[in-house]
Amino acid sequence: MVSATATATPSLSREQAVPSRARIKLPPWLEVAKPRLIPLLLATTLGGMALSEGWPLPPLRLACTLGGGALAAAAAGVLNCLWEQELDGRMQRTSARALPSGRLSVGTAFAIAVALALTAATLLVGGVNCLAASLALLGLCSYVLLYTVLLKPRTTQNIVIGGVAGAIPPLVGAAAATGHLGLSSWWLFALVMVWTPAHFWALALLLKDDYRAVGIPMLPVVKGTAATARGISVYAAATVLLSLLGVWALPSGGLLYGLLLLPFNARLIQMAWRLHLDPDDQQRARSLFRWSILYLFGICLLLLLARLPAGDQFSRQGWELLAMLSPAF
Repeated sequence: MVSATATATPSLSREQAVPSRARIKLPPWLEVAKPRLIPLLLATTLGGMALSEGWPLPPLRLACTLGGGALAAAAAGVLNCLWEQELDGRMQRTSARALPSGRLSVGTAFAIAVALALTAATLLVGGVNCLAASLALLGLCSYVLLYTVLLKPRTTQNIVIGGVAGAIPPLVGAAAATGHLGLSSWWLFALVMVWTPAHFWALALLLKDDYRAVGIPMLPVVKGTAATARGISVYAAATVLLSLLGVWALPSGGLLYGLLLLPFNARLIQMAWRLHLDPDDQQRARSLFRWSILYLFGICLLLLLARLPAGDQFSRQGWELLAMLSPAF
């Protein structure tokens, strides 16, 4: 299980922190696991659970799902660092990372990745079910093999296709809750997929010089900032439209979710439009990148709130009121 995110993605991508932000120095063994990316991935896992009839989960199964998902995401982060250590060493922004700087050996990093992956599989198989374990490991493989190895160095659409890795956690959550994948879980999977390009391309606008220097064909490098801003606007609009389907995807509380969603969507569209008007404004790109993270956290929080008894009651009364008023129109 690997976006939010972005992990949590590629979406919940490895460069989740804004480049200009001061970072806390992590020990090398923890740094390669990319712990900053994991919370958003776990948030979308909870979102997948909230969309299922099996919510809330028993505490032990919930803990095993989140723990196994976090460990699988950490294993993917380590494997990503191993594959990209030479590339990281050539980029000024990443040359001080644990592997290219020599603060952690390749053998140690690989052993950490294997241990994390095996522990994740054990937790998920033993404490959840085989479907959740298989999906989490599929997320790991799709991040490392599909995105990092195959797509990232070859195509500007790397994050559009590779975003599947960051969209798998909601499926893991649904599988943990019910043992199968319903349509609602696939809705959240699709939402994370269309959210990913707007999120990541805003970051790519900030890092385009680094990507250009090492020959990575990110969209701003190949197509320019104006085309990237247009793409962000398109995917932001698609995200807003798709997010509205959550009103019907939720087993209960959909109306409350829909009402609380409106300011989130309005702000996303506003920020994407502002960037479209001035694609070279890095502050606008940085603000959109930060908001996109908060946006996906917010969506997952709204899904959880909607499933509370009060959310269900509010929505039922709201639908009844709408039904009473509809003949008048």
